[in-house]
Amino acid sequence: MAKRSQLVCQHLENISSDALDKYQDVIRNYVRGRQGIYALYRRNKLYYVGLASNLRNRLKHHLRDRHKGIWDRFSVYLTIGDSHLRELESLILRTVKPRGNTQTGKFFKSENLRSRLARDLRAKHREELNWLIGRATAPTKKRTRRKSGREKGKPVMSNYVNRSTRLRAAYRGKLVRARIRRNGLIRYKMKDFSSPSLAAAAVVKRAANGWTFWKYERAPGDWVLLDELRR
Repeated sequence: MAKRSQLVCQHLENISSDALDKYQDVIRNYVRGRQGIYALYRRNKLYYVGLASNLRNRLKHHLRDRHKGIWDRFSVYLTIGDSHLRELESLILRTVKPRGNTQTGKFFKSENLRSRLARDLRAKHREELNWLIGRATAPTKKRTRRKSGREKGKPVMSNYVNRSTRLRAAYRGKLVRARIRRNGLIRYKMKDFSSPSLAAAAVVKRAANGWTFWKYERAPGDWVLLDELRR
């Protein structure tokens, strides 16, 4: 079983603001120089969410800034490192929308699927309209993904993707890159291959299972085995 990477290492939840004010020296020992996410509550409802590279200073600051007297309890979540803190904060702000926060937060490299959804819906509408007005005999059926092999004369990947898709693989300590073209052919070192296994064989110089050799970028930064497309 793969070892899970840990984000939160310690947490302190539902603590009265009075405790922070009265026993600053105790709580300071927990959060001094630590980074993480904190949440402020008002009458058991989330009021404000923030991140901090120094939680001690931020919590102390909120006892006297514009939020003074508005919140009555707080929680802190101490993290290992801060590489994902800003995106974690953005995720909370976008889903919960606390009253005290004025910004919605941004994701570093996430793909917004709204435009792709609009494009796919327009394509569906065109199919339905053409069928209704007699330009087509019936709406086009969803293409069935083939488990193995390929339609005669067509690249294998044309059954799975219809847009340019990046591929990569780790081989002998190096990162090998390729790309699935829109027509389904796999381009590697200026040559086109009709299947993942043929492209993999060109790398390792012997027969290889391309479905478990290559990874594709399912979303920005999310690389998974090509075999996921067949499941």
